[in-house]
Amino acid sequence: MSTMDTTERTASRPVGAKAAKPPRSDGRAGSREAGRKPTTTILITAILAIVAVYFLVPVYWVIVNATKSTEDLFGTSGFWFGSDFRLFENLSAVLSANDGIFPRWALNSVIYAGVGSVLATYFAVAAGYALAKYRFPGRGLVYGMVLGGVLVPGTAISLPLFFLFSSIGLTNTYWAVLIPSLVSPFGLFLASIYANAAVPDELLEAGRIDGVGELGLFHRLALPQLVPAIVTILLFQFVAIWNNYMLPLVMLADEELYPITLGLDNWRAQTDRLPEFYQLTIGGALLSVIPLAILILVLQRFWRGGLTEGSVKG
Repeated sequence: MSTMDTTERTASRPVGAKAAKPPRSDGRAGSREAGRKPTTTILITAILAIVAVYFLVPVYWVIVNATKSTEDLFGTSGFWFGSDFRLFENLSAVLSANDGIFPRWALNSVIYAGVGSVLATYFAVAAGYALAKYRFPGRGLVYGMVLGGVLVPGTAISLPLFFLFSSIGLTNTYWAVLIPSLVSPFGLFLASIYANAAVPDELLEAGRIDGVGELGLFHRLALPQLVPAIVTILLFQFVAIWNNYMLPLVMLADEELYPITLGLDNWRAQTDRLPEFYQLTIGGALLSVIPLAILILVLQRFWRGGLTEGSVKG
């Protein structure tokens, strides 16, 4: 290109016009492009597939073996069906065994998990909202105790709880399992994080100006903003209480008060002398999974929102 051509193009440009700048590369766009590389996608998909197999294989094993007779259970592969499909006969035997004790265990589990999760969720959300939106002496200490409660496993406090409830005469009752289930340190922690991000202080101040009391602010203004967190805490607490084994084992002696977890373990303990209890235990395990699967499928959309929405609100 000659110097004359360059001079002519420069002279033909209108006075005051700026030279066009080359498009600037965006770092975030580059990150997104890098995240869409085929190798990264394949790696993430492979990891998710392995995790899915890890969790689904035991469920598949239970479904397959719930269709077998006791002879096929020990004489055929655990990952394929036997010669005789006996799913409905096995489930009928589960529901009628020991004078129909399994439906009673299922009802107990519904009471423990249903009532306990609803009340625990309400208390956790109310306390988390108070920690997030009120400033009071000792707030940091309370928050530290909540974090400490998250780190302490439930099995570590089962025996102290037994001595406490024994001293007031509440062991071997519904209250012995229900009352400890009303406390959810993780739910309180999650609710405080979400309330701090999802409930604007300006909204509460506007409510106070309009004459709304503090309880009204919580129930009428804050709770609608906390629905994803409420559903998340409810799901976690329901699953935790439904699968709880150690606390009922320590607190309960009456078989009529057992939840499903403790009842199935009681059947499993009898398999050494009565092999047919293998089928009862496997069939009961299959029935115990169904309510959790339904609950997770129904609340899945809210569950994902509760885990992620509070962290991205600014």
